[in-house]
Order: sequence, then C-alpha cells, then structure tokens
Amino acid sequence: MKKFACIFGASGEIGQAIALEMSKQGWNLYLHFHENEQAMENLRTQLQELDPSQEHHIIQADLGNLDSVNNIFAQLFEVQAIVFASGQALYELLEDTSSQDMEQIWRTHVQSPMSIIGQLAPKLRRFNTSYIVFIGSIWGETGAAGETVYSAVKGAQHAFVKAYAKESGPSGVRVNAIAPGFIDTKMNRALNEEERQFIENDIPLNYIGKPQDVANLVSFLINGNGDYITGQVLRVNGGWYI
Repeated sequence: MKKFACIFGASGEIGQAIALEMSKQGWNLYLHFHENEQAMENLRTQLQELDPSQEHHIIQADLGNLDSVNNIFAQLFEVQAIVFASGQALYELLEDTSSQDMEQIWRTHVQSPMSIIGQLAPKLRRFNTSYIVFIGSIWGETGAAGETVYSAVKGAQHAFVKAYAKESGPSGVRVNAIAPGFIDTKMNRALNEEERQFIENDIPLNYIGKPQDVANLVSFLINGNGDYITGQVLRVNGGWYI
C-alpha cells in the first residue's frame, strides 16, 4: 500500500531537502507551495526521476489566507504524515511591526497549521501510526531581538506540539518539532562574510548547518525508528543553544 505525506513549504530549501529524503523512504508526496511554482515543478521532476513509481502532487495555497487554506482539503485524499516547513521571516522591531504583519505571520505559522491538522486528523487516525512534524526555530526557544513576532509564533508552534502530542497520542499520532539553529538557506544569505564568520565562531561545532541536517532528523522521526518520541522539540543547531 502506498503511503502519502504532505509537506507544507516544499518549495523552500529545507522543504526540498525533506521531500527528497522522504521520497527515498518510499513516501508519495503532496508538495505545497505559495509562490515559487517553478521550484515545485523542478522538484517534482527530480522526484519522478528518482522513482517513477511514486506519485507526487503539487498544491498551491497561501497559508496566510484562510480562504486559500480551505481549498487544500479537497485535494488531499490520504495522509499519514504532515510536515510544516513553511517559512515567513519578519525582521522588524516590535514597535515597527504593523498589526497586519502580525496577523499574517500568526496565520502562516500557527493558525493555518492548527486548522489543517484539525481537518486532517480523521485521515491521520486511519493509521495505527502517523506523524506530524513542525520545523520550528531556535528563536522559538531563546528569542531573538529584531525578530520578536517571529520568535513568538515559533514558540507557539513548540507549545502546540507539546499539547497536541498529549491530545492525539492515544490515536497513534506522533507530534514533534525540530528547532534548527543557523541553517545555510536563502533567508540567511543576506549576511555579509564578517557576520557569518562571527556566527560560525559562536557555534560550538564551528560551522553553519545545511538543509540536509534538518531533513535527516525529519527522516528519523517518520521512518519508524523514532516512534517512541512525541511532544518533543528537537534541536539541530551545532550546540549554538543548549
């Protein structure tokens, strides 16, 4: 029997790494994106070349728009795993952040994922074992000046994981979050070389993480080896925050 998973934010570099890793494990994928359609088409082509027997479907939706989110459910028929890797950073002082921006980032990172899980919970319960994984953030644990709202919504994701793991555990649903530290993605490449070197020197392992480092932990959580792990926020940060 084919097993299906949905990756929200599959067009990002972390999302793409997760998709490739899950495909290697035999997962058929629903690949969600918001704006970068070309990246999604390239990813689907790459996945089909790796294993032509698998099914991969593309879903477009703006998680910041509740009407757009509602259009997702009719496109998902069977789901055993859900990964939320959607990213929307917000680099602003709190006093400069508009209420509209606050609402948008809240919906993208918290409200829409909770709504999606609530709608898809009956599909997850069809299986003895199913999985939900959030890609949270180091800032959801320790906070970041200049990213106060982003830190708050990532902290909310972590809190949701702990609560929903208790609620859904009797149904066999494993719910976890991964809190990456500094990962080498487009979002972080705006830093100059001096700033990057400062961060590298501050990380005990003395190097910046890769999207594959995050994908490897997602793989562990959903491949059966981590089935006694639920309600956890797992750090992938090279020792940057301990």
